[in-house]
Amino acid sequence: MLEIGSLVDGKYKILRVVGKGGMSVVYQAVNEKANKIWAVKEVRKDGIQNFEVVKQNLIVETDLLKRFNHPNLPSIIDVIDGDGTFLIVMDYIEGNSLSKALENSGAQSQDDVIEWSKQLCDVLGYLHSRKPPVIYRDMKPANVMLKPDGNISLIDFGTAREFKSSSVEDTTCLGTQGYAAPEQYGGHGQTDARTDIYCLGATMYHLVTGHNPSTPPYEMYPIRQWNPMLSSGLEEIIIKCTQRNPEDRYQSCAELLYALDHYQDLDIENKKVQAFKWKTFLVSVILTVIMFISTIGFSIAGSAMSASTYDSLILQGDNSGTPEPYISAIKEVDPGNITAYSKLLDLYTADNSISQEEFSTLQELETENENLLLSENKEAFINDYVMKLAKYTFFAYEGSQSEAWSRAAKLYNKAVNNTENKNTKARAELLYELATDYQSRNNRDVAGDNNIDKDKFWNSMQKLADGSLAEKETLNITLKCYQFVVTDIYNNNTDFKRIGITERELTELLKTIENTVNKIELSDSFKISSDTELQHMADNILNTIKEVETLGFDNKSVERAGE
Repeated sequence: MLEIGSLVDGKYKILRVVGKGGMSVVYQAVNEKANKIWAVKEVRKDGIQNFEVVKQNLIVETDLLKRFNHPNLPSIIDVIDGDGTFLIVMDYIEGNSLSKALENSGAQSQDDVIEWSKQLCDVLGYLHSRKPPVIYRDMKPANVMLKPDGNISLIDFGTAREFKSSSVEDTTCLGTQGYAAPEQYGGHGQTDARTDIYCLGATMYHLVTGHNPSTPPYEMYPIRQWNPMLSSGLEEIIIKCTQRNPEDRYQSCAELLYALDHYQDLDIENKKVQAFKWKTFLVSVILTVIMFISTIGFSIAGSAMSASTYDSLILQGDNSGTPEPYISAIKEVDPGNITAYSKLLDLYTADNSISQEEFSTLQELETENENLLLSENKEAFINDYVMKLAKYTFFAYEGSQSEAWSRAAKLYNKAVNNTENKNTKARAELLYELATDYQSRNNRDVAGDNNIDKDKFWNSMQKLADGSLAEKETLNITLKCYQFVVTDIYNNNTDFKRIGITERELTELLKTIENTVNKIELSDSFKISSDTELQHMADNILNTIKEVETLGFDNKSVERAGE
């Protein structure tokens, strides 16, 4: 075991033991320089058979977590492979597991269980939306941490796996008996998103009844058999989650989340009341429709039907988290309504990037209906859609940089020519100049071009380094913006020297970025993979400053702060 007070990797001071398992010990540690508390998970090689297998599972777990960005998931900060131990440094999560809550007080409050389950639906839905989808496979109370603020965090990704569309079934059978779905035992098909829905249903069952499905008789009874005061609607949800056949369960976490949001509608007594109300409503609707048709005519009735269909498709898209309902709303119902376009764009950019395929889909839909969009709600179309699509294309496009600049320039030009909003127009004009400037610079030999307008070029570079252009509420995009500037200076500093940009100017610009990066603090609202990414950025800035200083500019560099 690590000694209390010892320093790990020269920066993590061990404070106390916070948990022990069969193969590992978890410590609370502090990075005193950053004044930040972390958790250090130690797995010792001593006494563990097949340690290499255990180590590979840990590497899989850490590699998965490094790619995630969700407030209900811990971030992996560091991995240290020592001679006698394997250490994982991660977010320290205050609180206790839900298994501890069950141990202390038995069955949990129905309202609390529903709220926790909604959060778990959200985090599982996030995992399932990765490319390829990630299947967690080991949902149970012991793997859910309850924090002091009432929110939860999902831990232990040792059994998670990426979904393989080519696989018929899993190669290994992992999970916890009682919580695990039938397909996790092999011979019943491959685990997928519906496997996690089964495990979540079993977890809800345990939490709300206090009866552990992983102990004999390994069977889940209707929850009101244990407590008649529980909701029949929640009982129906848990029964559907834990069906043996995946086809009979909820098919997505979005579908389950919708059911949890409306569990009271499924209650038996409420269904009786709703049935009576529905019959009364139906009679009234029939009479109203007859009067409506006779008074107004069939054309207006048709419009009302279209609006209802459009709203239904939007709701379907919101619940499923898939693009098809939004695309149907545009193509088949109302191509001039901006709502479906904005929803589709939000879905595509939820991962802080936009792919070539996603851009092409959006462009095809927009181009076909641009005149209609501009005539029906021009400002909303420009502000809520065109400017946002341009931003992600400029700063976070997954295709080539040249293609990103070209496409962003066209979008910003469209905004300039169609908006009456002065702020939007000014911002679009500036970003249009930046996109066209970098596009043209990319297409010419900078080293051989002595006619570059130095002032305009350098102004563009300074503006690009200003995080406000990348909209600082999107931290990942801001970092990509900074990374581009630093890389550009590193790769092309001799060209900057040739057109008259001094060492002092380059160094001061890099120091401005460095100071901004150093002030960034990770939080749930500004979540990236880990502070390792920030450290990587700081290292790149330092290396670029050193590279500039080696060129022998006439104007010597300014002194760096603290040196």
